[in-house]
Amino acid sequence: MMQNVHLAPETDEDDLYSGYNDYNPTYDTEELENDTAFQQAVRTSHGRRPPITAKIPSTAVSRPVATGYGSKTSLVSSMGRPMTGAIQDGVTRPMTAVRAAGFTKGALRGSAFDPLGQSWGPAPPLEARSEDSPEEKIRQLEKKVNELVEESCIANSCGDLKLALEKAKDAGRKERVLVRQREQVTRPENINLDLTYSVLFNLASQYSANEMYAEALNTYQVIVKNKMFSNAGRLKVNMGNIYLKQRNYSKAIKFYRMALDQIPSVHKEMRIKIMQNIGVTFIKTGQYSDAISSFEHIMSMAPNLKAGFNLILSYFAIGDREKMKKSFQKLIAVPLEIDEDDKYISPSDDPHTNLVIEAIKNDHLRQMERERKAMAEKYIMTAAKLIAPVIETSFAVGYDWCVEVVKASQYVELANDLEINKAITYLRQKDFNQAVETLKMFEKKDSRVKSAAATNLSFLYYLENEFAQASSYADLAVNSDRYNPSALTNKGNAVFANGDYEKAAEFYKEALRNDCSCTEALYNIGLTYKKLNRLDEALDCFLKLHAILRNSAQVLYQIANVYELMEDPSQAMEWLMQLISVVPTDSRALSKLGGLYDSEGDKSQAFQYYYESYRYFPSNIEVIEWLGAYYIDTQFCEKAIQYFERASLIQPTQVKWQLMVASCFRRSGNYQKALDTYKDIHRKFPENVECLRFLVRLCTDIGLKEVQEYATKLKRLEKMKEIREQRIKSGRDSSGCPRGRRDGSAGSDSGQNCSAGSKGERLSAQLRALPGTDEPYESSSNKEPDASYVDPLGPQIERPKTAAKKRMEEDDFADEELGDDLLPE
Repeated sequence: MMQNVHLAPETDEDDLYSGYNDYNPTYDTEELENDTAFQQAVRTSHGRRPPITAKIPSTAVSRPVATGYGSKTSLVSSMGRPMTGAIQDGVTRPMTAVRAAGFTKGALRGSAFDPLGQSWGPAPPLEARSEDSPEEKIRQLEKKVNELVEESCIANSCGDLKLALEKAKDAGRKERVLVRQREQVTRPENINLDLTYSVLFNLASQYSANEMYAEALNTYQVIVKNKMFSNAGRLKVNMGNIYLKQRNYSKAIKFYRMALDQIPSVHKEMRIKIMQNIGVTFIKTGQYSDAISSFEHIMSMAPNLKAGFNLILSYFAIGDREKMKKSFQKLIAVPLEIDEDDKYISPSDDPHTNLVIEAIKNDHLRQMERERKAMAEKYIMTAAKLIAPVIETSFAVGYDWCVEVVKASQYVELANDLEINKAITYLRQKDFNQAVETLKMFEKKDSRVKSAAATNLSFLYYLENEFAQASSYADLAVNSDRYNPSALTNKGNAVFANGDYEKAAEFYKEALRNDCSCTEALYNIGLTYKKLNRLDEALDCFLKLHAILRNSAQVLYQIANVYELMEDPSQAMEWLMQLISVVPTDSRALSKLGGLYDSEGDKSQAFQYYYESYRYFPSNIEVIEWLGAYYIDTQFCEKAIQYFERASLIQPTQVKWQLMVASCFRRSGNYQKALDTYKDIHRKFPENVECLRFLVRLCTDIGLKEVQEYATKLKRLEKMKEIREQRIKSGRDSSGCPRGRRDGSAGSDSGQNCSAGSKGERLSAQLRALPGTDEPYESSSNKEPDASYVDPLGPQIERPKTAAKKRMEEDDFADEELGDDLLPE
C-alpha cells in the first residue's frame, strides 16, 4: 500500500509559507473559561485600556504591549517569529492578515461555521451558450450532416433505396453549406476532410444501389481526383464493378488494374479479391487464357473455393482434360478452416460443459461453418458433374475418377452422392437398366445412402407404372430412414395408385410431420381429399400450398377446380384468372375459363377466352365446335365455315363437320357452293341420308335435272331404314335370339336377324342424332366442352406428385439434394 507514497525530501531552503499552520496558544479560545487572568480582565476594566498609539508611522505597535500578567514584553509567536507590527533590529515586520480563514465577527456572535459558503444557496445557473455564434452554428450543422449519413445507411440496410438516396443527397447539400461557412470563419486547412469523404462515398454508394450508374461514376471521380483524400484510389474497384454491371468489360478490367496498382502488397486479401474480379471479367469476355492466369495466381497465393471452381470452368471452356483434373484436385484440397463436428459432442457429463456445447451448437459461428461447408460441397458436386463426361472416354469412367479423388479427400461423404448422380446421368441418357443397377449397389450401404437410393428406385418404378416394385422400394427407404419425407411420399403415391386413398393420406400426413416444407406431400394430400370428396379439407391444403408456392400453375388450377366442384363459379373464375396471369398461353386454362363464363350466360367473355384458346392451340375440337356454334347463333355463318373446315381436317371421317360447312354455305345464301359441298360429301359418304335430303331439296329449288337421281337414292335408303327399324322392332318384341339350333335356313335367318338387329339399332341411334329434312343440320351448341387442364410444367394434373416434381426443370448442373428426389428433366 505504501509503495506509491513518496515523502518529500527535507530541504534547508526558506519556505515562504512556513509557520502558517503552527498553533499559537494565544488564540486558543477553548480554555478561556479556565483562564483566571482572562476572566478577571473581563470582569474589570483591565482589558479596557485605550489603544496604544504608534510612534513610528505605518507600524501597528510602538512600544511593548502589556499583557494580562502585568509584564511589558514584546509578543512573539510560539515558533520564535516576531508578531505583526513588531520592531526587531530596527526593521518593522510587514502587516499581514490577523483574521483566520473562515472566522468572522459574526462567528464570534454565535453564527454557524461555514468556510465553503454553503449557506448562501445554490450557485447561479451557467451562462447560456450563444447559438448565434458562428462556431456553434458550424458544430450543429456538422452534427446534422453526420445524422443524415447514418439515416441514409440505415435506410439502405432496410431496403428503402429511394429514401437512402434522398438522405444522401440532403447530407451532400448540407455538407457544402458547412464547407462554405467554415471557410468564412477559419482557414481552409481546418476543413473536416473525413466528413466530406464519408458524404461523397455514401452518395456514390446510394447512386449505385439505385442503378444510377452515371451519377455514381461522377461522384467516385470527384473522390478519386481529390489528392487530399488518402487511399481514395481503391475506390476504383467500385467503379470497375459499375462498369461490369454495364457490361463494359474493357473499362472494368482497366479500373480493376488501376486499383490493383494503387493497393500496396501488404493488403494481400484485397489484392486477391481484385484479381478474382479481373478473372471473372475475362471469362465474361471469353478471354479464358487471361482468366486462367488470374485464377492460377490466386490458387498459388491464397486458394479459395470460388477461384478453384472458376479455374475449372475456364479449363472446361478450352477443353484441357488434364488441367481440369489438376484443378479439381486443387479445389478438393482448399482448406475450409472450420471446426470438426466432434467439437460439439460433449466428452463428459459435466453440466456446465454440456450447457456451453448446447449454446454453441447453433450459434452464428456454427451457422457460418455450415454455410461454408454446404457451399464447398455445392462447388465440388457441380464441378464433378461438369467435368466427369469429358475428362475420360465415357462419363462412367469420368465419374469413377471423380469418386476416387473425393474418397481420398476430406469430403468422403460426397462420394455416395456422386454415385447417385451417376445414376441420374444414366437416366438422362435413357439408360434405365444401368440407372437401376447403379442404385441397387447402395442397398448394402449405410442407412442414409440406402434410403436415398431406394427412394429414387421407387420413383423410377412408379414412373414405369410398376406400382408393386415402387411400393417395395418405398418400404425399404422408409425402413432405412423413417424420417425421410420423400420415401413416405413415394409410398403414399404407390398406395394412391392402388386406390387406397385413406391409407395414402396417412403416409402424406406422416411425411408432413417429418418435414412441414414437403410441398409434394401437401399437394398429394389435397388430391387425396378431392378423391374422397372432402372438398373443404382439399381446399385448405391447396391454399396452404399457394402461400408457399405463390406462382405454381398446378396449385392455382386445383384451387379453381375445387371451387368449381363446390359450385362456386365466381371464385373458380377468379382463380383461373390468376392462373392465366401465370401461364397466359395455356389453351386448356383459357377454354376452361370460357366454359365457366358460358355456363354463367356471359357469351361475350366466353367467346374472348375460347378465341384466345383457339389461337394458342387450334386443334381442340371442343373449342372449334363452340366457336362455330357461336358464329351461327350470332348469324355470322361465313366466319363459322373456317372453324368447321378445320374440324373436318382434324377428323376427316366425321361427316358432321362437312355437313356443317355445307349448312353454313346454304345459310349464307351461297347455294352453288353448298350444292358442290353436298355432292362432295355424297361421294365420300354415299349412304348418308341427311346429305341426300339436302341434295334433293337444293336441286329442286334450283331446278336441276339430278333431282330425280338423288330422290331415287333417298327412297332406297329410306326403305332400307324402314326395313331395319322393323327388324329391330321384331327383335325387341321376341324373347330374344334363339340360343338352340333350328332346322334348315330358319336358324340361319334367325342368326341374321339378330345380327341385323344389333347393327340396325346402332344405325338408328346414329340417325336419330341427325336433324329432320326440313331443318338444317346444327351443331350441339348447348353442349359444354369438357375441358380438362393439363399443366405445361408437368404431367397429368390428377396424378400425385412424385418426390422429384419440383426439380423437373432445373439446369443440368444445378445442385441437387440427393436422396430426396431423382430426375430433373
